[in-house]
Amino acid sequence: MSRKLLPLSFTAAMMGGTAMADVPSVAVEIAPVHSLVARVMEGVGAPNLIVPPGASPHEHSLRPSEAAALQDADLVFWMGEDLTPWMADAVKNLAGNAAITTLLEADVTFLLEFREGALFEAHPHDEHDEHDEHAHDEHDEHDEHDEHAHDEEGHDDDHEEHAHEDEHEGDHEEMAHDDHGHAHGDHDPHAWLSPENASMWLNLIAAQLSAADTENAGAYFANAAAGRAELEVLSAEVNETLDAVRGSNFIVFHDAYQYFEVAFDFPASGAIALGDASDPSPARIAEIQGRIREEGIDCVLAEPQYNPGLVATVLDGTEANTGVIDPLGADLEPGPTLYPQVIRNMAETLAECLR
Repeated sequence: MSRKLLPLSFTAAMMGGTAMADVPSVAVEIAPVHSLVARVMEGVGAPNLIVPPGASPHEHSLRPSEAAALQDADLVFWMGEDLTPWMADAVKNLAGNAAITTLLEADVTFLLEFREGALFEAHPHDEHDEHDEHAHDEHDEHDEHDEHAHDEEGHDDDHEEHAHEDEHEGDHEEMAHDDHGHAHGDHDPHAWLSPENASMWLNLIAAQLSAADTENAGAYFANAAAGRAELEVLSAEVNETLDAVRGSNFIVFHDAYQYFEVAFDFPASGAIALGDASDPSPARIAEIQGRIREEGIDCVLAEPQYNPGLVATVLDGTEANTGVIDPLGADLEPGPTLYPQVIRNMAETLAECLR
């Protein structure tokens, strides 16, 4: 298969006065992950984005330019079939010669299972805290090129423990497929909303790029290290934003935010719709309305791509505020700054809605 380099790939990039070699052609599925890849490649090249801003990752149809980007790719980064089932065949058929990184299957990825029911219980934090402490210890003890391998080892026990905790895994999978619009598997695919995952992925991305482009390995790992430092500052900023409204209760349009909730210890009380492609039943809407009235829910969050009428129906007869939260950065310019802005905007929208 012939290869075409990205426009920036054959433009000489200067770093330290030395012209960089041609970089790999890279295709990335959704804008937040594209942003992380762009951060690692900053100053060296730029990746191609497959799902454009504002498009639904669950139902997108490839345009010719996007198909060409996959066909020409040397590396592909995507969340996986759980998020974009339509892309599985495209990756297989168009990017057969590319190195594929499926982030939801990576050992360094912290995963959460789907929640069931309209109303949520408190998050179990113990396992996540153990995972987070271990990950940070690994970063402190090992250098950039070694820490990816050690991080993978550190997650094996976490994933096994998490799997054993679900006593009804088979029933859960059947329910997920049949009742709730969850297209595949047991795990919530919105894992990019955990800055911890994003931090781990930066190093994974750097490792994959360095394997394909050894001449620029130093730049990739340096960018990844800088990106992780930026995410630490971002997390502190978000916690400060949310501290002003902790103790308030909110409901989301669909259950896509538990990675953000766990990361910042700010749990939602429920979701109007469970699955990305499912409409809530009248009974579910009534259940949500009951919690809003009984527990004094302060905020109901909508999303740009979903029917605002459903939110209005849920809010009818209540005193809750509403806001629009965007987990994909539909209105943001794709690039290295998009990911932190997505997380920052989410926190600010939530805080404003809860005030």
